Amino acid sequence: MTSVIGELDVWGPGASVREPVSVEQAEAYCRRLAHRHYENFPVASWLLPREMRQHFCNVYAFCRWADDLGDEVGDPQQSLALLAWWREQLDRCYQNETRHPVFVALRQTITRFDIPQQPFTDLISAFEQDQTVTEYETFGQLEDYCRRSANPVGRIVLHLCRQSRDETMAWSDAVCTGLQLANFWQDVARDFNMGRIYLPREDRERFGYTAAMLQCRETNEPFLELMRFEADRARALLQSGLPLADAVTGRMQVDIELFIRGGLQILAEIERIGYRVWETRPVVRKRQFARLFVTTVTRNLWRRLAPVGREPRTRKPAHGLHRR
Repeated sequence: MTSVIGELDVWGPGASVREPVSVEQAEAYCRRLAHRHYENFPVASWLLPREMRQHFCNVYAFCRWADDLGDEVGDPQQSLALLAWWREQLDRCYQNETRHPVFVALRQTITRFDIPQQPFTDLISAFEQDQTVTEYETFGQLEDYCRRSANPVGRIVLHLCRQSRDETMAWSDAVCTGLQLANFWQDVARDFNMGRIYLPREDRERFGYTAAMLQCRETNEPFLELMRFEADRARALLQSGLPLADAVTGRMQVDIELFIRGGLQILAEIERIGYRVWETRPVVRKRQFARLFVTTVTRNLWRRLAPVGREPRTRKPAHGLHRR
């Protein structure tokens, strides 16, 4: 994966003044950026309507730049300065003053789908927080981080689908937070090696998993109980958001349900290895993903062909198990 940091000389705050790029050039830039990266984000998926693919690439390009400015610089202070510059570029975009190719392209998407600035601002805020916060005291603090690091992507997608309303946003928030938590619990060891701890201190203390045990990466009964609790909490969130797949229209139903099922499969893999994530990183294998894909597509086709008499899903409270 190639970081955008190598492009700062050309497109960064210190770059020499360039001729403005055309919308066509900017959109081509975003497509190239999206296609050379693999992410858990529906970038130009063949399931997307053709007319939507460019807009997803434009949103992805914004996220890719913000993510790399936060994670790939190697100096927190420099990252904060670059993220402040990126925030300024976003402000200018909403004032229709764009020069950077990402914002030239993104401006077209923002205008067409009437996307508010807040989700983009929240994402930058989360990347800024990554520079100063490496451990969370309470689940509420971690949930607030997910509200800004994960939920905005779902809300932007809802705007692209023209399905943004209170009910769908609540489901989307539950799904995005649940996916973020599932990824945290999948990567407990990897994040710890990077100096980041997402297991809230209050939860560790609740199950008797001490700071000394954490530093030794000890797998014991308190840790297994802690991980079981965290996995159940993430699972409840993902399940509570399942009605979102029914709420949207077209091929996006498959994409959304596939993301939810993928998150649930990660949690199932964590359970399968007995929650021993210090020793083994749980992954969803290709054959498992293929099975999920076929099942999801089949279920979606059945929904379209036989809508009458189908039992509607009921939404579980999004704030149930994940509160103490």
